[in-house]
Amino acid sequence: MGDGPTTLTGGCMCGAVRYETTGEPSRVLHCHCQSCRSHTGAPAATLAVLKADQVGFSGDDRKIYESAPGVGRAFCANCGTSLTWETILGDEGSICAIHISTFDNPDTLTPTGHSFYPERISWFDVADGLPRYEGFVVGGSLLQHGPAKDG
Repeated sequence: MGDGPTTLTGGCMCGAVRYETTGEPSRVLHCHCQSCRSHTGAPAATLAVLKADQVGFSGDDRKIYESAPGVGRAFCANCGTSLTWETILGDEGSICAIHISTFDNPDTLTPTGHSFYPERISWFDVADGLPRYEGFVVGGSLLQHGPAKDG
């Protein structure tokens, strides 16, 4: 990414769970998969992807729901804020993808692509020129740049 900050902070709505990241995310993406939509209650989730060892948590322990084998979705047990998507992802190893809206200053992070674009809600699309992938942004099949033409 190159021009982003090297330390970011954030946390849940009530402040019980806090985190600090070091280094830059490998990517920031909009995810349209059904699981991310269910976890957030939103038509898409925007995540900053970091290696797990780049993220430190403080305050209350996060609760982690295993949404699929080897995939954890963390949230605050007190206020319910969705915080992360965590897994071991191929050559990248252990990753921690943090929901961008939980950062104290999310404007410092700019999305670089869309993952699981075919799973998007048909009436929801983002009017940007970013690449859209069939699956994950890294290693996924590129479908197109920019929003769908037919809605």
